[in-house]
Amino acid sequence: MTAFWSLSVAIFKGFVRDRQAVFFSIFFPLMFLVLFGGVFSDQSQSEIDVVQVGDVALIDNLPAQAKAAFDDAFAVEESDDLDAALEDVRAGDDTLAIEQRGNEVVVHYSDADRVQAAVAQGTLQAFVQSANLAATGEPPRYSYSSQRVEDESLQTIQFVTPGLLGWAIATSATFGAAATLTGWRSNKLLRRLRLAPVSTRTVVAARIGVTVAIALVQMVIFVGLAIAAFGLRLSGSWWMSVPLLICGTLSFMALGLLAGAIAKTVEGATSLANIFVLPMAFLSGSFFPLDDAPRWLDVVSHLVAASPPQRRDA
Repeated sequence: MTAFWSLSVAIFKGFVRDRQAVFFSIFFPLMFLVLFGGVFSDQSQSEIDVVQVGDVALIDNLPAQAKAAFDDAFAVEESDDLDAALEDVRAGDDTLAIEQRGNEVVVHYSDADRVQAAVAQGTLQAFVQSANLAATGEPPRYSYSSQRVEDESLQTIQFVTPGLLGWAIATSATFGAAATLTGWRSNKLLRRLRLAPVSTRTVVAARIGVTVAIALVQMVIFVGLAIAAFGLRLSGSWWMSVPLLICGTLSFMALGLLAGAIAKTVEGATSLANIFVLPMAFLSGSFFPLDDAPRWLDVVSHLVAASPPQRRDA
């Protein structure tokens, strides 16, 4: 155990003193976490851009409560030029252009974004129907209430954090093992360790222990930053990610050792490690979900992950 701890401390000190290894193992992936977390932090529904051409009594005469709901749904810009408003809709700058001809409310829209146009028209029709009901002077026969159920939607930070953490661990374990093996072989340190009164099992165990410890540190930093800065929520059996992280670290470390055993130089080992890691990073679903990916990409991603592809409906 004394030899194991001595080797572990020496290997860990070597990692800490290697600024490039620390940067690419911890700080470089954290930059992507901060970038993605900052860009996708605001997932609230944006208002629908609408151009009001002239006087539209439907909008101007809405009751206070309905007007507040309308302002929450639409961002209204007033204009007196119908042609200019239609040009803005064609260019995609605005979703709808609204004008009123007598008692008829005319809505101009574009099919450039059919989903948003349909949502905007449906919302506007609800206000028209509400105004028609108010004009009759009769109380509504039916009432409406909504009850929220459990939210199973996946926030961006919930998806980005484990994906980037897996990529960081894969990169650190693969490149660290490949560079260490080739470096030890080139500077004769591996030969000295063989001649030292330390068993090969102890050397391997120390290297594995340090790699797993670095992966656990990466996990603590990633999850801690995501919780503190971007509102990551841990749910379910989140603690099962620890043994999963250890298994993933050992798997990618094995790939790194394979690259280090084949390559003769550190540069060759890192290049070979890139061949292993990069396809997995982009085809595993770590950066973007593969639910809507083409069939061929789904098959390739599962081949890389060594798992059978899921059957999807046509």
